[in-house]
Amino acid sequence: MVDFSLTEEQREVRDWVRTFVRKEIMPLEPEVLRRERSGQPGIEPSEMRELQLKAKESGFWGVLTPEEYGGMNLGAVMAALLESELGRSFVPFRFGGSADNILFYGNDEQKETYLKPTIEGERKSCFAITEPGAGSDARAIRATARRDGDDWVINGEKTFITGGNEADFTMVFAVTDKENGAVTCFLVDREMGWKSQPIATMGEWGPAALTFDNVRVPHRNILGEEGRGFELAMRWIGQGRYLLPARAIGACERLLEMGIDYARTRETFGLPIAERQAIQWMIADSAVEIEALRWLVLHAAWQVDQQMDSRQAQSMAKLYGGVKANEIVDRVLQIHGGMGYTRELPVERWYRELRLLRIYEGTDEIQRRTIARNLLKGHASVSGVLG
Repeated sequence: MVDFSLTEEQREVRDWVRTFVRKEIMPLEPEVLRRERSGQPGIEPSEMRELQLKAKESGFWGVLTPEEYGGMNLGAVMAALLESELGRSFVPFRFGGSADNILFYGNDEQKETYLKPTIEGERKSCFAITEPGAGSDARAIRATARRDGDDWVINGEKTFITGGNEADFTMVFAVTDKENGAVTCFLVDREMGWKSQPIATMGEWGPAALTFDNVRVPHRNILGEEGRGFELAMRWIGQGRYLLPARAIGACERLLEMGIDYARTRETFGLPIAERQAIQWMIADSAVEIEALRWLVLHAAWQVDQQMDSRQAQSMAKLYGGVKANEIVDRVLQIHGGMGYTRELPVERWYRELRLLRIYEGTDEIQRRTIARNLLKGHASVSGVLG
């Protein structure tokens, strides 16, 4: 017997988040849109912090953070369900109390200096591996770190770094042995000299370009082992690829609901457009794709919880989620016609935001490469987990 129902605990937690999104986050949407139309940040850090602390009062803090650090440690399936609920609003809210997973590999001193303050919200980090010539191919890193006594001197440039403009420290990856191509991860405080510059994009995601010009970093700031940084990078990248399409589920659900509501009220030639077969097919296809995406994501998350090799499942969920989310938002915009194209409604905003899902943390092409390679080399089967 296969049981697809949620446990009582999962349902209760999911329902609490659903209520929180409806009562605390969705009411902010008109003001967020107004600010963004005028070129301002949609939500200020102080407002985000206030929301996070309000959630913390109900125990929602560090969804995936181990309990020993004050987190909930809910597991992957629960995290996917929560991300889906948060995705129902375009307001970029995330629960507080989390830190990049590779920070847990730090020594005791690094945990006190970087990990714990990040979990408490006192510090902000960013993950800096992508370069102008090293995006999907992370092994093409050109940034260098040269040993000089008890310090390392870092030179290079990183680009499209999420949170790079707000972070007060970065986990930067640089080549420390050119002959062998060894890469090392360094914890580098902003005050050590690196600079950031915003990169304008078509969406509201505000990445940064980071520059390192003879930035001196103490040897003790190496995260993990010298020359083993690439392994840490892969752990970061693979920490939760399923969470990206999970958030897209919520966005697609909300968008389709908007499309259905509009189709019921908008009339052409004396009838609601909901009566038109062309619109009905858009709605039907979108509903089927959302359901398929939901199970791809939950299956990938279940594999994570079972400590299985989930890379194939996560790549499938990421690929399908990115492609289908973009198709669904395009259909919903089409259903709304000219109104969908305006910035009065959030449809075009989601249109720009969801386009990023096909690029960051592994492009569509990289996911297809991973999926095909696993099948061709016999690491995965077309029969999936059923064998």
